[in-house]
Amino acid sequence: MTNVKSEILSTEILQFLENGYPQLKFNFNLEDFNKPYPCGHSILRIEGKTIDTYSIIQQLKSKGIECELLADKICR
Repeated sequence: MTNVKSEILSTEILQFLENGYPQLKFNFNLEDFNKPYPCGHSILRIEGKTIDTYSIIQQLKSKGIECELLADKICR
């Protein structure tokens, strides 16, 4: 999950990731942001045979994007 809120930024991030990881497929699901991150978040989905989650998270953080693996949690 990420703190990416806008479609423009999500498109920029997708292009960045697709250039760096051409063997993977990426897409965003922009969510409701009425709650603070992490409960108000967007979902970055990644598909592929081998995914280096740590590397992708570090790349996003280098761009100032908050990113973490999605955990099961109930937000109130």
